[in-house]
Amino acid sequence: MRDLAEIKKSRHVVVKAEGAEGFWGFFVNPYKEGQVTLVASWGEGWEHVSIAMRNRCPTWDEMRLAKNIFWREDECVAQFHPPKAEYVNNHPYCLHLWKPIGREFETPPKILVGVN
Repeated sequence: MRDLAEIKKSRHVVVKAEGAEGFWGFFVNPYKEGQVTLVASWGEGWEHVSIAMRNRCPTWDEMRLAKNIFWREDECVAQFHPPKAEYVNNHPYCLHLWKPIGREFETPPKILVGVN
């Protein structure tokens, strides 16, 4: 994850409150009208960003923009779909990006995803 000073330099992000292991704020949405609420944290061995909209789920482009604001292009992050017994849903239009600290995700071979 980029450091907080670098994140704050993004022309899209407005940080409203900071803590020892994270912050909350928003970015002005270049794809649609309105703003996207963000909560970022880096504790318990994970880097995390939640991306929430007022009345709909974020689009692929909005998720991609959040990923590019918070992580470098050579970093892999994930959106998890846990077992139903582990669901937590505090907001109906919030999605999350995750990356373990200090290790990389194993990803499938590109050929299994599509033709390059």
